[in-house]
Amino acid sequence: MKFVTYIEQQQEKVGLLYQDEIYDLSFINSELQKDLIQILADSDFTFPIIRLIQKEINLGNYQNAIVKNPQLLAPIPHPPSFRDAYAFRQHVETSRMNRGLEMIPEFDEIPVFYFSNHQAIQGPGKVYAMPHHFNQMDFELEVAIVIKKEGINISAENADEYIGGFMILNDLSARALQMQEMKLNLGPAKGKDFASMMGPYLITPDELESYKVAPKEGHVGNCYDLEMTCSVNNIEVSRGNFKDMHWTFAEIIERISYGVKLFPGDIIGSGTVGTGCFLELNGTGKRLDEKYNPQWLQPNDIIEMEVSGLGKLTNSVHLYNDN
Repeated sequence: MKFVTYIEQQQEKVGLLYQDEIYDLSFINSELQKDLIQILADSDFTFPIIRLIQKEINLGNYQNAIVKNPQLLAPIPHPPSFRDAYAFRQHVETSRMNRGLEMIPEFDEIPVFYFSNHQAIQGPGKVYAMPHHFNQMDFELEVAIVIKKEGINISAENADEYIGGFMILNDLSARALQMQEMKLNLGPAKGKDFASMMGPYLITPDELESYKVAPKEGHVGNCYDLEMTCSVNNIEVSRGNFKDMHWTFAEIIERISYGVKLFPGDIIGSGTVGTGCFLELNGTGKRLDEKYNPQWLQPNDIIEMEVSGLGKLTNSVHLYNDN
């Protein structure tokens, strides 16, 4: 199933994306007057109802529930928490090489993550940032998951059962702020806390079965062959694949849930795919050619991220004006 969250008359609503149309679930069935976190958490009850709705749509019913030109929010606009991992070896290794550093051996020992700002989640569309954010503003091409049920001390072998869905994630970064604060060996903080865009849809795992491949040797958990690309102002700047995650989401969940409860609606990002940000691309460019001209996001730039099976997330970045 594919879900969206949209706003209508100042009310947040959940829509079902089916056959290229968005259907107002609460209009069809009053028992679905819930947010998407509740729908996922109560999936044993809600999913059979929604599957029946899909069958009715195939018969030509519920045309009056189609939402025209909805204003999409992030699928999970108010998560209880947002963690971001560091799971793609190519990104880590290349970024360190660009700084003249050896690959850190601890990367192969544990999946790491940090907490970001769960109050700064945005969906498709315009994103506004402050002037200092535009000092080396960067995109980050990622995939995020949403937890659908509570759990603690979850084993990697069972962790995929806790995943309610997948989304594209563009974790904006203010690199100048980030580099300044991380000299203090704490963070990232202000370099990351102002905007993380997700969407446009949340895709349940069953929709990705045809993309499933084996994880890397020595690892456990579901893995998917999904092409990932990012374009800035209609020029492709990044291309990678979701299957190249060194650590699977199952293994990341095991690490995160050690001694700590996960809750429905918690969001976990994959970290940046290889080539998935200007920081890495600029570093590689400079390492190979000292005359390389670095690129960063500028006001009014349009960022389009596309992931097989997960759709296309389009945003534009703008300078905040409090006047």
